[in-house]
Amino acid sequence: MVQKTKGKKSKKETYSKETYLTWYETMLRIRRFEERTLMMYGQQKIRGFCHVYIGQEAIAAGMVSAIRPEDAVVTAYRQHGIALSRGITSNEAMAELYGKETGCVKGKGGSMHFFSKEKRFFGGNGIVGAQIPIGAGIAFAEKYKGTDNLCVTMFGDGAARQGALYEAFNMAMTWKLPALFICENNGYAMGTSVGRTSNVTDIHKVGLAFDMPNEAVDGMNPESVHEALTRAADHIRAGKGPYFLEIKTYRYKGHSVSDPAKYRTKDELAEYKGMDPIKTTEKKIILNNIATEEEIAAIKLKIKEEIDAATKFAEESPFPDAADLFDNNYVQEDYPFLE
Repeated sequence: MVQKTKGKKSKKETYSKETYLTWYETMLRIRRFEERTLMMYGQQKIRGFCHVYIGQEAIAAGMVSAIRPEDAVVTAYRQHGIALSRGITSNEAMAELYGKETGCVKGKGGSMHFFSKEKRFFGGNGIVGAQIPIGAGIAFAEKYKGTDNLCVTMFGDGAARQGALYEAFNMAMTWKLPALFICENNGYAMGTSVGRTSNVTDIHKVGLAFDMPNEAVDGMNPESVHEALTRAADHIRAGKGPYFLEIKTYRYKGHSVSDPAKYRTKDELAEYKGMDPIKTTEKKIILNNIATEEEIAAIKLKIKEEIDAATKFAEESPFPDAADLFDNNYVQEDYPFLE
């Protein structure tokens, strides 16, 4: 999907029409899904905790083109968008939010705990920072099995202050694990700014303590995300160990549906909305004649129909049977040496 620019001196990459439209469609799908999620939550069709990905879509889009389907991904509870980008369908995702048995984890996970073994998506984890050592463990398994797969381990700026991160980073570097650690830094954790939690506000510099390669990334456009993840993935697949990216992004909504986000100014929000990754990508596509306005309109219609269908699917799907309460909690394995 990525095309190298001709010429020996230039290292700049250009991208195909297919790549740009994949990025655009991925971001638009996430945005429209999350907007519908908020609408259905307001109608009490969706209950419990709920954290939407609106504003951070470029991270999910850039990741689509930079890593392989065989790579593992584990993330935190703001995870609907990442799950959709990994191939979990809008139907499965919306049904899960509704708590229906047709959901990706049969209605038992809800908003914070999506999972798909087939899509190599390991959550959706509700405990802040808990996924960081889990990601290191998945990476250890890939190295143990001798694959060249990597594990993308995603967390927020709040989780970057958890002690588990330092333990996982130490072990990952010591064992040269194929782990790509990504901090999605949207600036506020639950509601406390990065500057109030540490004197180290450039979170990627935490990697320096472990000699872990690290860099800051513009998370408001998919090109920058794609390029940074590609560099990191190449480093990891070469057997050089883990890589740490701090992707600087912004969430347009509160931390959760119950958060009015009064800790930030209207001017700040307006400034970041001017960087909306969907609008800027659409503008770039049109101005550079990558695709026509008619093609963009067709994508918008396709996504609208998809989200409408997903909502209908969730509405009409049955709730899980109470008799299934204890199913799928454990994996049954046979270990001959224990017999």
